[in-house]
Amino acid sequence: MASARAPAATKSKPSEESDAPPAKKAPIFYGSLEEKERERLAKGESGLLGKEGMKAAIEAGNINISSGEVFDLEDHMSERQAEVLAEFERRKRARQINVSTDDSEVKACLRALGEPITLFGEGPAERRERLRNILSVVGTDALKKTRKDDDRSKKSKEEYQQTWYHEGPRSLKTARLWLANYSLPRAVKRLEEARLLKEIPEATRTSQRQELHKSLRSLNNFCSQIGDDRPLSYCHFSPNSKFLATACWSGLCKLWSVPDCNLVHTLRGHNTNVGAIVFHPKATVSLDKKDVNLASCAADGSVKLWSLESDEPVADIEGHSMRVARVMWHPSGRFLGTTCYDHSWRLWDLEAQEEILHQEGHSKGVYDIAFHTDGSLAGTGGLDAFGRVWDLRTGRCIMFLEGHLKEIYGLNFSPNGYHVATGSGDNTCKVWDLRQRKCIYTIPAHQNLVTGVKFERSVLVTNHGNFLLTGAYDNTAKIWTHPGWSPLKTLAGHEGKVMGLDISLDGQLIATCSYDRTFKLWTAE
Repeated sequence: MASARAPAATKSKPSEESDAPPAKKAPIFYGSLEEKERERLAKGESGLLGKEGMKAAIEAGNINISSGEVFDLEDHMSERQAEVLAEFERRKRARQINVSTDDSEVKACLRALGEPITLFGEGPAERRERLRNILSVVGTDALKKTRKDDDRSKKSKEEYQQTWYHEGPRSLKTARLWLANYSLPRAVKRLEEARLLKEIPEATRTSQRQELHKSLRSLNNFCSQIGDDRPLSYCHFSPNSKFLATACWSGLCKLWSVPDCNLVHTLRGHNTNVGAIVFHPKATVSLDKKDVNLASCAADGSVKLWSLESDEPVADIEGHSMRVARVMWHPSGRFLGTTCYDHSWRLWDLEAQEEILHQEGHSKGVYDIAFHTDGSLAGTGGLDAFGRVWDLRTGRCIMFLEGHLKEIYGLNFSPNGYHVATGSGDNTCKVWDLRQRKCIYTIPAHQNLVTGVKFERSVLVTNHGNFLLTGAYDNTAKIWTHPGWSPLKTLAGHEGKVMGLDISLDGQLIATCSYDRTFKLWTAE
């Protein structure tokens, strides 16, 4: 049985194999298909991308050309190649650029190119590489150009800062010669008095100074008077110490008898805030009442001259178009100085009745002016926080007072001839030495801006200038020793800002005027 079944099994296997189709092996090509393509094209058959193949591909959805957009592969490749080539060229140029190894020079170059001088975490080597890369883009000529522009700007600044002169009128030359002849004998006299004072024993001088300090510490309010309906801006004693002139924001100027504080004259002429009123150096002493005895200025640019007989101004000085802050007589009485908000100050010759000097030099308005006791120098303080000392005989600025942080509102020369005091909006008073040409002391004087400074100037004694008076917006005036600059007395009593102050030439009285519309007289008990 077993032998009969075996052949049957063997016959069934070939029948199953004959049902499956024989497997076709795909031909494998080695190398290029270029020769096969050529043969196919020679026979007239379509290539790999023939029309029939394209149609079949479109029908199958493998190629979409419905939008009509075409991507130009060659142009895109050429742009990328250009970028790569440009980058290679830039790197090549960067390797050829020589950059300084000095880090400070590298920073200066970066600053000149308008780039940040350093980046976070950047070291000197990275900074040099960054500069090299920037120069490879903008070119080395850009750095040369910026340096040329810097040189030009420096030259223009130097030219702008250079002092320039222009020819003045003949009257100015005449006035300068007159001032030289006037001031030199007074300087000789002052130096002679200083030598005589030095011969006095030190103990005697010390005892005299101590007595003066003792009397100053006993100063008290002697008289208080309401001066007007508006704040008082300025006060000034007459040379004989018997009158006090006050200026007011109402436009009125008033003369008061001293020490009884009775109204003597009301000077009407200004229409706006009066900035200052000052007596002629010889008024009430040797000058006739009919002559010009006072001068005043106002915020509308007007400057008026007054006599002691009339309530109306004797004359007007025209020329200012902006606010005139202060007016001051020259010690000779021939010249009048005015300060203006047009950044200049002027000197007027009242004998020749003309303006002889229009001096610029401040970058903002000029506020205060003072003259040296000899008459040779003028000092001006400006709203630009700087002061200047001018030699009237030559016209040169001989000293630049730089140090205040805010506007200078007060300036005064000491009778000793070599000290200048300035009061400023930075609440301090600075003392300057003309011999050393520098600030020798800064007095932290007040708690608000300092409106005025005044040295004692007595005609009764040769040893004058022993104290300094300051007034401020903290409603007080203070007295300081000279020299030493230690506080002696605080004159408190005003309910408003102290706007002006003065010391009588006989040394007996101190006057202060205030925003509270009053003026006060102070004297020793």
